[in-house]
Amino acid sequence: MKNSIFRYGEDHLTSSTALGIARNQIKGVITEGARERIRRSAAIVSDIVDRELPVYGINTGFGSLCTTSISKEDTRLLQTNILKSHSVGVGEPVDPETARLMMILKVHTLSMGNSGINEETLDRINWQIENDVTPVVPSQGSVGASGDLAPLAHLFLPLIGLGHVWYRGEMVSTETMFRHENLKHLSLGPKEGLALINGTQFIAAHGVQFIERMHGCLTQADIIGAMMIEGLQGSLKPFLAPLHELRPYKANIHVAARFRALLKGSGIMVNHANCEKVQDPYSLRCIPQVHGACRTAWLHLKELIDIEINSVTDNPVIIDSDTVISGGNFHGEPVAMAIDYAALAASEMGNISDRRIYLALEGNSPGVPALLMKETGINSGYMMLQYTTAALASENKGLCFPSSADSIPTSLGQEDHVSMGSISARKALRIIDNVEKILAIELITAAQAFEYRKPLHSSHILDEIHKLVRSRVTFAEEDRVFADDIEKGIEIIRNRELIKRSEEVSKEYSIDLRTEYSDDFDMF
Repeated sequence: MKNSIFRYGEDHLTSSTALGIARNQIKGVITEGARERIRRSAAIVSDIVDRELPVYGINTGFGSLCTTSISKEDTRLLQTNILKSHSVGVGEPVDPETARLMMILKVHTLSMGNSGINEETLDRINWQIENDVTPVVPSQGSVGASGDLAPLAHLFLPLIGLGHVWYRGEMVSTETMFRHENLKHLSLGPKEGLALINGTQFIAAHGVQFIERMHGCLTQADIIGAMMIEGLQGSLKPFLAPLHELRPYKANIHVAARFRALLKGSGIMVNHANCEKVQDPYSLRCIPQVHGACRTAWLHLKELIDIEINSVTDNPVIIDSDTVISGGNFHGEPVAMAIDYAALAASEMGNISDRRIYLALEGNSPGVPALLMKETGINSGYMMLQYTTAALASENKGLCFPSSADSIPTSLGQEDHVSMGSISARKALRIIDNVEKILAIELITAAQAFEYRKPLHSSHILDEIHKLVRSRVTFAEEDRVFADDIEKGIEIIRNRELIKRSEEVSKEYSIDLRTEYSDDFDMF
């Protein structure tokens, strides 16, 4: 991926590619073919202005002012004013990577040649992407239709010399950045301001980030769950293929197959193959069904975000010289509901993880002491870690109310049904942030339970995963400040270290972690 090229408006954009551009691993370019389409649509807009044909947003006002005619002389001023008037965002700024993704997604859609944007404008945005000049964008203020108006207005204020940017590691005024770079503000042409602020790039950028982070959680939750099964002497039978062939959800089959591969060759599993336990609690036994359902939700969102970031979502849309359509491609509903669904799935992943942590503390598994510590009384052991996961899981439940179920009319009733998808997207990242913390705590407790199975060995993969954890978090025989351990666990999860190590070991020992459905559930 390093130093490869992506052609805006021509190549198919994926979430992974968008993140690669945002992280300077891929270079985005505007080709001559894209420029021809851009010039053609800009010429159509100029012709509309010259002929004084009434077209929304070109020579009319916006929103409820759509019946107000704008003179030819004022069409440029109209576009500058829309960036100013719509910059009403509040709250903490979004992460700079989110803002960079918004610019990348916007350049891609505008390069398709259906928006009437000028080359100079796109070149300036692309210059900002390449030179890490990232606009400061408030996180609150979008209702998700007519697109993400407020955040996108803030995103493009620097084009007209206003707003603030992240520049050389600091937040500075655009005016300051212009002085350092010897730049001048642009004069927007007819329709350009509207093309810039109409669209779903705020929602979609958050969706791209959520897809990556949830993918990391899903894959690592399987690894952690397998370690917990080893530590608590769970059964492999609920993961056997014949069971899942009777209820053939591809995500469930995928998860079950991964667990069989993760546990392959385990001496611990062999040691208790004929134990007296009849069945495990649901948090172990139903992992394929629950983790599988979560993967299904993730896949649905991934497929929809893939469509969204390769779509034209501004308004009006220029089809050809005779057809300019004022429609509703800016409406965030197609992805808003899917984000709410995937966020619920992420929360559920945290819920079942919390239950496995609780199970590990009960002391009902032979050889594993209550609270995961032999000397308790004077020591509280791992008791309080589950309080934290209970709090996080409960917080996520509160965040799961679907924002897309709400709609408050705006623009004097012209925009009478909105998606609230921006709120869905922001909440989804808060939920996945909590899930990463829950999984970090499960990793720590699973490693502690796993320790009590020694000197029996596990599979090659899980033994190496345990060593990885122990290189950061030591076995606890007495109480200590467990917050320090938790932070180390969170770092492991967010850096996707369990994934990297399991892939290395699988190659070393020729263990196939891929399944018949791996292509569906990969990020790419």
